[in-house]
Formats: sequence, structure tokens, C-alpha cells
Amino acid sequence: MQRRTLLKVMGAGTVMAAPIVAEAAKPGAGKTAQQLDPARWSAFNRDTVNQLLQAVGKHSPRYNPKKKPYAVFDWDNTCIMNDCEEALMIYQINHLAYKMTPAEFAQVVRQDVPNGPYGKDYLTVDGKTVKQEDIAADVEEDYRWLHANFQGLAGSMSLEQIQQTEQFKDFRAKMFFMYDAICDSHPIEIGYKWIIYFYKNFSRAELQAMAEASNDYSLGDALRKIKLTSSEQLPGKAGVVAINHSSGIRIHEEMLNLMTTLRANGIDVYVSTASIDDVVRVFAGNTKYGYHVPPENVIGLQLEIKDGKYDNVYKKGYHFNWGPGKTTGIQNVLVKAKGYGPLLVAGDSDGDAWMMRDFADTKLGVIVNRLKKGEIGANSQKAAATIGQAHARFILQGRNEHTGLFLPDEKTLKYGKTEAKLLA
Repeated sequence: MQRRTLLKVMGAGTVMAAPIVAEAAKPGAGKTAQQLDPARWSAFNRDTVNQLLQAVGKHSPRYNPKKKPYAVFDWDNTCIMNDCEEALMIYQINHLAYKMTPAEFAQVVRQDVPNGPYGKDYLTVDGKTVKQEDIAADVEEDYRWLHANFQGLAGSMSLEQIQQTEQFKDFRAKMFFMYDAICDSHPIEIGYKWIIYFYKNFSRAELQAMAEASNDYSLGDALRKIKLTSSEQLPGKAGVVAINHSSGIRIHEEMLNLMTTLRANGIDVYVSTASIDDVVRVFAGNTKYGYHVPPENVIGLQLEIKDGKYDNVYKKGYHFNWGPGKTTGIQNVLVKAKGYGPLLVAGDSDGDAWMMRDFADTKLGVIVNRLKKGEIGANSQKAAATIGQAHARFILQGRNEHTGLFLPDEKTLKYGKTEAKLLA
């Protein structure tokens, strides 16, 4: 999921799995594995996956149906283009789809976020420092006005009318500015939990209905960068701020097909996400999207439930499912039940780097190439160095960020660029 820079290196002492060993079936024994559709995979990546399926899938003599192999996929920016929870945040803002009183909102908007200035990249449009306590006060004031006036909350104005107001313009830009600034200025755990606290007072059904509406809207939206600027007429305590966000989502058909092909070869499929699990379950499990991942096969963030509604309290005793925490989640949920680690792990960012390399049973790490540095960059360097080699432990898969489609290459064309690159 993570599209931001890792702020703090965590964990040490990972276990590097052995490379894939080409173990074809004995002559005349068994059938040929169902192969991956070529689609837009790089030829080397397709061949590498097919080799793995032949070696360990259900038509291999070493396959044990009582000890089925399994694969783990990150979701955002791995199985889809862009981030469904960040898209949901914008959808929630644009529709003022909140169930909190102004007093509840005032608590949540400040929850667990340290006061003081954000990082040096988060300034007003005229270059002044922005402080958490100032922008939180502005957003609280905006919400109080919007709550009193929007017919979906306590007022009489339609959504179309409310969206034309300066208060809405200010609220929308400052909310998303806060999210980016919190994630980049503090440990990522603070921001990723903060975004889900705004689901307070939703039932599971209500949240999942909103997530489905957001998915459908984003799938029909253009892939583009949108600049949000807060109200010049209502500078408030923080001043006028501006922020860009990525709009639009696309299904990565190749990842969908990889899941289908793994299952056809007797390999189970799981998702590990740093979004809240119930939001990703909508995209991963609803048949109209095509991934067919059962809800119980999704591991993600969790909130406490109070009287059938989400509370703004992270689930007590539950791990933070990002980075080293994704390894913890796999250990607690899957290894504990099965006794062994995943065969294949797919991801795109630092949030996925550890789970790709922490299990001795993992034969292949599939990296959707976003030209990242950091921990996932280290995995990407290894992938780039072994392109074309039979012992590749990691593979890089490129995509075109203008279209959301995979490229039949290891290189990626970044949004706004004209030349595809292999590494950051």
C-alpha cells in the first residue's frame, strides 16, 4: 500500500529462502501444470512462475494435498493500480459520509497525532510551517459548519450545494493534506490507523457498502493527479495549503489471473494488507471484481467493535499489519495454523519487503515495480541482478502508470514520465 517513504528502518535478521529449484515431474508421472496466461507479464517472469507451478503445484510428485502450498499478496498497488483505502478517504470526504458528532470528530481528527510542525515538505502555499494543532482546529471548525448545514448530517443543504462552499473546499484539502503530512512526518503506523478511525459509528455493512461505491467510482474515473487547495477566504490558523492526490483505480488483470492459476494448481491464495481488512474484503471478494478471495483469507488492520459499530480504537493486542508486522500476521494467522510459510509473496513497497524474505519456505517474491528505494528497493536490486537467471529469488514486473496496465517488461513507466526505468 505504502506510497510514501519509509521513515524508520525496523527489524533485522531476516531469513533468505533458497532459490527456486527446477523440479519437473518425473518422466510420464502426472500432468503438466496449468500455466499462467502470458497477458502482459514479462516473458522471464511468466516462465519463472510457470517453472514454480510445475515444480510444486498439484501435478508435481512432491505435492501434498494435506500440506497445500499458499501464496500471500499485498493488495493496494499490487493487485490493483493505486490504493482503495486512500480512494475511500477521498470518497468519504467528497460525500461527507461521516457518522460522528462534531465533538466525536474533534477527538478523532487529533487522535494519536503529536502536536507541532509537520516535516519540511509540508508547508503553506506561501512557504510557512504547518502545525498539527492548527490544521486540526481548522478542520474541526469546517466540520462543525458542514455538520450543521449538510442534509446528510444535520442541515438542509444538498451535497451539490455544500460542495460549492468555502467550508467544504477548505475541509477537503486540509483533511487530505493532514493524512499525507501525518504519514510522512511520523511513523507510518500513526497515519494508517488515523485514516480508519473516521469509520467510527459505521456498521460493517455500512462501511462495506461505502467501500463498494468508492471502488466502482474509482474504477470509472480517469487515472490522474488532482490538486486540492484549501480556501483562501478561510485561511484559519494553519493558512492556505495545497496537496496532490492520485485519482482512479485499475484492476491488474495479470494479478487476478495469477491468483486463479495458483488455485488451479492447488495453491491457496491470501491477502495481507495495511488497509482495514473489511474494506479490502469488498474488492478482493466481491465476484464482480473477479479476484474471488474469501473474506477469511484477508489479513489487515482491525478496529474494536462496540454495539455492532466500529469504534475509534485499534483492536487490542492485535499487530500492526505493515512491514515487519505483515510477517507477524502471517506467523500468527497462517504459520500457526499450517506449520509452514508461504510459497510465493507479492508486493510493491516497503510495507511488503519483509514478508517477501522472512520465510524459508518462500521460493519467489513478485515485485510490482514502482521504482522504489528503501527496503523494497533492496529486494528490487536483487531482482534486477538476476533477470534471466534460473535461480531468481525475486522478480520485477513493470507497469504503465498512465494506463494502469502491466507492461511486458521489468521496467515501469511512471506517471508523468516518458521513459520506462528498471530501478529508482
